Amino acid sequence: QVQLVESGGGLVQPGGSLRLSCIASGSTSNINAMGWHRQAPGKQRELVAIITSRSDTNYADSVKGRFTISRDNAKTTVYLQMRNLKPEDTAVYYCIAGANTAQVMGVIRGGYWGQGTQVTVSS
Repeated sequence: QVQLVESGGGLVQPGGSLRLSCIASGSTSNINAMGWHRQAPGKQRELVAIITSRSDTNYADSVKGRFTISRDNAKTTVYLQMRNLKPEDTAVYYCIAGANTAQVMGVIRGGYWGQGTQVTVSS
């Protein structure tokens, strides 16, 4: 089992920045990919960013150039640096870890999810 704990959410004005963190613990040796999803009220959950064990990254078009995903050398912590935040970025952000990118993307079953952290962008 893997446990994921997110932190760093909050209220920020449009144009502001936040950094989310997700710490993985437990049986982390099988984790090869981590990422972030988000779900806004009344909308489906969507993949925001993903990073592999080789540090390859991919982003949703809506956040490219504004968000950066990274991970520490131990590969147990993943970060999401969010800049130039917009009201449409308001959502609950979930960390996910899995054995492969397909799990993290939600294409196949499996993977571990955090409880989520609220990000609200409002003036």
